[in-house]
Amino acid sequence: MSLKKCFIFLIFSLVLASGVFAQQITRFGVVDTAKVYQAYFRNSAPIRNYENKKAEFQREITKRTEEIQKLKTQKSDAVSSGNDAQASKLDSDIIKKTDALTEYTNAKNIELESMKNNLQNSDSFYKKLYSVIEKVAENEGYSMILSLQQNNAILWYSSSVDVTDKVISELGL
Repeated sequence: MSLKKCFIFLIFSLVLASGVFAQQITRFGVVDTAKVYQAYFRNSAPIRNYENKKAEFQREITKRTEEIQKLKTQKSDAVSSGNDAQASKLDSDIIKKTDALTEYTNAKNIELESMKNNLQNSDSFYKKLYSVIEKVAENEGYSMILSLQQNNAILWYSSSVDVTDKVISELGL
């Protein structure tokens, strides 16, 4: 191969390589914030308090459910023995206890959900989380980090993937 052809080949190769390097490869990442949250707060006092409350509520629900089950068994025995008055009284007790259990469960679920939301909405935790996400994304070359928990939730993005100004310009605005 002549020197002139080698030189042309080298120039052509450099032009092609510069085009390849000029293109930005967009990389997306995802974060399971629930898993991060669990790992971060695993040994914290607020999480232990939440878990203890949850266990306490579940024990009470189990206890009340067992009481209702015993009443149902007693009612069945009363019906079998032909004691309609006793069966009717037990049926009334079952309805009252079932309604009370439903109210208790609903109230405690609301209380637990409120506690959980307060924990998850901790400003200091999320400031630290977003800072770490940004650091990891930039160090690893990601253009965008999405949340697994929230549909379409972008936790972080590189300004290099923001085409807003180009869209506005193309609209003639």
